[in-house]
Amino acid sequence: MEAETLALAQEIDFSMWGLFARATMTVKIVMVMLLIASFWAWAIIIEKVLSYRKARSEAAEFDRAFWSGEPLDELFDQIGPDPDGRAKKVFAAGMTEWRRSHREDGGLIAGAHARIDRSMDVAIQKEADDLQKNLGVLATVGSVAPFVGLFGTVWGIMHAFIEIAQQGNTSLVVVAPGIAEALLATGLGLLAAIPAVVAFNKLQADSDRIVAGYESFADEFSTILSRQLDS
Repeated sequence: MEAETLALAQEIDFSMWGLFARATMTVKIVMVMLLIASFWAWAIIIEKVLSYRKARSEAAEFDRAFWSGEPLDELFDQIGPDPDGRAKKVFAAGMTEWRRSHREDGGLIAGAHARIDRSMDVAIQKEADDLQKNLGVLATVGSVAPFVGLFGTVWGIMHAFIEIAQQGNTSLVVVAPGIAEALLATGLGLLAAIPAVVAFNKLQADSDRIVAGYESFADEFSTILSRQLDS
């Protein structure tokens, strides 16, 4: 009897595709959803890693140009009012408002310093929003995917028990396939959630550091302009 059971068990396909093919429609839908969520999360992770790397490189390049001793007006003329780099956009926002604050006679309109600070703050907030775009998707996948996978597992185990009751057979050949199919859903849920959670925490910290760099630059730039205003 044991030899016969072992022979039957060896004939069952326990590969990933085999488990998916034997699963109920509900569990299949759950698995497909989790796979889509996993691919979506990885696409966001890769895009953010490349975007943050580019942002850090652009900020370092602009920082060298800003502190090179070149007059700020000449630097602004080079990059223009709508540059591509994120750090350059913060600088351009401040310089644009600086030039707008000058009267035709060369004097400054009252409240220029406050307006320049607000302009840079708005530019920084826009860049922060862009840097953090889609991070909420990673947080959602990380928190929801395990429960979706658990739902698929519960549904699959319930279906497996129904089959056991209908066949009146509790042998390993009957029980194992249904349990394996059900547990695959939990595995896919964890496969989607764990990278999403780890990446969300890392990318959120990286985003905060990049934005903090923009804020530090804005403070330094504001100090420079304040000296010119006082003089």
